[in-house]
Amino acid sequence: MSDLTPLARLGGYLATDLRDVTSDPEALDSSGWWAVVADYEGGLRCARFGDVRRAPLPTPVPGRWRGPAAGSWVSSLDRAAYTEGVRRVRAAIAAGDVYQVNLCRILSAPLPDPAPAAGDIDQLTARLAHGTPAAYAGTVRLPAHGVEIATASPELYLRRDGRTVESGPIKGTGPSEADLGDKERAENVMITDLVRNDLGRVCVPGSITVPALCAAEPYRDLVHLVSTVRGELPEALDVGGFGWARLLEGTFPPGSITGAPKSSALRLIDELETAPRGPYTGGIGWVDADRGTGELAVGIRTFWIERDHPRPVLRFGTGAGIIWDSDPEREWRETELKAARLLAVASGQYDNDMCVPETAGAHPATERP
Repeated sequence: MSDLTPLARLGGYLATDLRDVTSDPEALDSSGWWAVVADYEGGLRCARFGDVRRAPLPTPVPGRWRGPAAGSWVSSLDRAAYTEGVRRVRAAIAAGDVYQVNLCRILSAPLPDPAPAAGDIDQLTARLAHGTPAAYAGTVRLPAHGVEIATASPELYLRRDGRTVESGPIKGTGPSEADLGDKERAENVMITDLVRNDLGRVCVPGSITVPALCAAEPYRDLVHLVSTVRGELPEALDVGGFGWARLLEGTFPPGSITGAPKSSALRLIDELETAPRGPYTGGIGWVDADRGTGELAVGIRTFWIERDHPRPVLRFGTGAGIIWDSDPEREWRETELKAARLLAVASGQYDNDMCVPETAGAHPATERP
C-alpha cells in the first residue's frame, strides 16, 4: 500500500481531502472542485476534493524523488521504426487518406526504488517546475486508483468560463523561430481548422473565432506555434447535455495530437503506434462545477508511474506532426528535442536549484524565458 495521500496541484490550487472518484463526466457539472484525467484511449478519472486552496507548486525535497538511470529509457518505437512510420504516413497522405498525423512514441524506464516515498510524483512535479516551467504544470496523485501524474504541459485543450470555451492548439516546434517555416505553419493551420470544427459541434453556430493564428511562443531552446480558437456554448447549459460531458464527447482526443481528418488519423495512429498513450496526449486539469469554470491541458510533457509491474515504471511520451513535407529524420530529431530536457530532469541530471547540467553533454533547457 502507498503511504502517499491523494492530492492534486492544478491551476495554482492545492486540493486535498479526497471525497469521490468517478468515471462519469456528468459529475463535472454537479458540484465541487474536481481534478480530471482523461486518457487518450478514453479512460476517465474525475476526483472531487473537499479542501481546495491557492498554493504554489512544491519545492524539491532531497530523497523524495529517485528517478530512473539516465541510460535506462527505452522507446516503444526506435529510430528505424519511427522513421518508417513517418514514411507510411506520407504514403497515406499521397493516397489522399489523411492530411496530417501526429505520430508518437512512449519512453519507459524502471524506478530504482519501489518504495512510494522514494518515487513521489509530486516531487517530480517540483523538479519540472524548477527546470521546465509551464503554464499548465501540476500533479494528480491518486495512488489507490492507479493515477500518479506529473505534467509540465504548455498546451491548452479546453478552458471554460460559463458559456465561453477556448482551445489553444500547439503545432509546429523548432529550436528557434527562424526554424519554423511553411511546413510548420501549414501544419498549424490544418489543426486549427480541425479544432474549429470540433468546437463547432458544441458551440453556437457562427460563434467560433480565431483570435490568434500561428503565434510564436518561445521557450529557452525551442519555439512553438500556438493558435487560439474560441466559441460560445448554448445558453441553456443544463438542457440538452451541453456541459462537460458534451464538450469531451465533441472534442476528444485533442485535435493537435491526432491529425486531419481526425477519424482517418486515429485509424492510422492505431496501426502505427505500438504502445498505449495513457494520459499522454489526453486531457489533464481541473473543473470547478460550482462556478462553471475549468481548464484542461493537453497531456504533453507529462510523466506517469505504473506500479503494477515487478518494479514501478515511469513513462513519458513524445511525438511530432507529420505532413507531406515531413522529413523522417527531422521528425525523429523533433521528438528527441521535445523529450531531452525533461528526461534529464526526471533522471536527476540537472541540479534542483540552479537547473544546470551536473555533467558535460547534458541537453539544453527548454523552459520559458
